Amino acid sequence: MTESNNESGDSRKLNASDQTAESNRIHHEQTPVNAIDGTQPTEPFVDNVDSADIDQEQAVPPYKREPAKANKSAMIKKVILVLFVLLILGAIAYGLYKSSAHNEPEVITLQGQMQMQETSIAAKVPGRIAQIMVTEGDAVTVGQQLIEMDSPEINAKINQARAGKQMAQSQLDKAENGARPQEIAQAKAAWQANKAASDLAENTYQRVNRLYEEGLMARQKRDEAYAQYLATQDQTEAARLQYDLAMEGARSEDKSAATAQVAQVDAQLEEALVAKEEANLRSPIAGIVDNVIVNAGEVIGQGVPLLTLVNTNNQWVVLNVTETYLNQFAIGQRFMGTIPALSSPEKPYTKQFTVYATSTLSDFATWRPTNNNDGFDVRTFEIKARPSAPDRRIRSGMSVVVNINSALANQSQE
Repeated sequence: MTESNNESGDSRKLNASDQTAESNRIHHEQTPVNAIDGTQPTEPFVDNVDSADIDQEQAVPPYKREPAKANKSAMIKKVILVLFVLLILGAIAYGLYKSSAHNEPEVITLQGQMQMQETSIAAKVPGRIAQIMVTEGDAVTVGQQLIEMDSPEINAKINQARAGKQMAQSQLDKAENGARPQEIAQAKAAWQANKAASDLAENTYQRVNRLYEEGLMARQKRDEAYAQYLATQDQTEAARLQYDLAMEGARSEDKSAATAQVAQVDAQLEEALVAKEEANLRSPIAGIVDNVIVNAGEVIGQGVPLLTLVNTNNQWVVLNVTETYLNQFAIGQRFMGTIPALSSPEKPYTKQFTVYATSTLSDFATWRPTNNNDGFDVRTFEIKARPSAPDRRIRSGMSVVVNINSALANQSQE
């Protein structure tokens, strides 16, 4: 109890001292100052304000904060209102954008692939590669030699065919020219000699026959003379035929056989020469060397590919298109395509293509609905189109991006 009384007494003393200090401050503020030297007047300043007024002034706080709080609250309300208005405007703008985007037709992007005519060069005869005369990327012309091959077997066949041709040709020349003059003269002399012997045998037979008829010669002698006469006649006829044969020469059949033999040997020789020419491989087309598969010194067999050529003038793009968009790729129709491999960020590389072929793909490329309400099966077609002008920079496998309008597809379905 005493402690509480002491504490209350101390608090009253503190309040009294605070009030005294406050009254002194007010008295000091109300004390007039000399306007000339800034000193207070010597006479004491009598304050006309009574103590009640002083107590009333002490009850009022020195400043108020209520107006500042009101201004801050108003500012927050304005900011919220502005944000709300901006939110409404943004929603309206987004709705307009979506509405315009919905009205624009959807663009469908298709990706195709460039292709070019490729020709594989293979060996028709086995052999060893002696020299490769081109490298990858070289431009070649029709008939230009690409590879030289070394084949001893072909050289041996050529020599054999040439020797056979010489023998067959000599037989043909003999048949066509006939016998030599010496052979003809020899045949004629043999015929004349046999003819003289035949005449002598004939005369001898006639004399012996007269003696036999007169009874002066035995029949045996007459028969021997007659047999000798007949033999000499046969020999004379054979000699005459040999002479005629020498004069006439070989028969037409023998000449035809000799001619056929020469032609056969010529064909064998030509085959060997063609094989040698085929060993030196030449380009059948004009284009660019795309790939060299073999190296010099390798032994290759018949039909083995050695290198690949591409014809840059024969280019086309292949697209796989469902029949939903097939109406935009009719034969003869044109469309634009972009080749990313030849494009730059500033300038895309585009070309115009013309459709020239359309074919359906296998069943594995058919889009089938999951149920009957989803529609019908959609087949996939392969579209081939050539560029308006070929470009030597295009290579097989480059992608081609084609954008089509889905609205046209929807119109065709309707």
